[in-house]
Amino acid sequence: MRLFTAVYPPAEAIEHLYARVAGLRLGAASATGTNVRLVDPTRAHLTLAFLGEVEPVRLAAVQRALESVADTVRADPVSSVLRLGGGGRFGWGRGTVLWVDVRGDVACLAALAGAVRAGLDAIGVPTDEKPFRPHLTIARPGDRMSHADIESDLTALDDYLGPPWPANELVLVQSRPTPGYRRLATWAL
Repeated sequence: MRLFTAVYPPAEAIEHLYARVAGLRLGAASATGTNVRLVDPTRAHLTLAFLGEVEPVRLAAVQRALESVADTVRADPVSSVLRLGGGGRFGWGRGTVLWVDVRGDVACLAALAGAVRAGLDAIGVPTDEKPFRPHLTIARPGDRMSHADIESDLTALDDYLGPPWPANELVLVQSRPTPGYRRLATWAL
């Protein structure tokens, strides 16, 4: 099973963001039927660590490790108030991905991601080796939008700043081709 860990912004933060996205060229393209692969708002999340394929027999150990991380965070609570704001892209052409940046107590979020990765490493479950780059993917338009339209949307996102929200849950998620993500476990932070 393909797994990752995440923090999900609350519905209010996602609704605020997607109201802004609707006014972008990306939103207009989607509204007219262009498949810009907007991320379903119910799936919008901040990935902390991608585990990749994990044998089902290892699931209980993964859950115990993540519970331990959450227990440690709760034992020494730090207010981590986050906001979605600004934007960026990864790649050009077919691989173009548009995202919204994370602002606020990003150091606390990075520490949580580091603790998750260390906890999983301690039980022999590897995670991706990419440096942690907190962001929330909003679309994968690929080459279905022009560079000019993408740049225009990124400029329009420069002044976007969503409402503040706390990172108060750690979620273990299974990524499935159909019907999509399935939350396997959640721990309060």
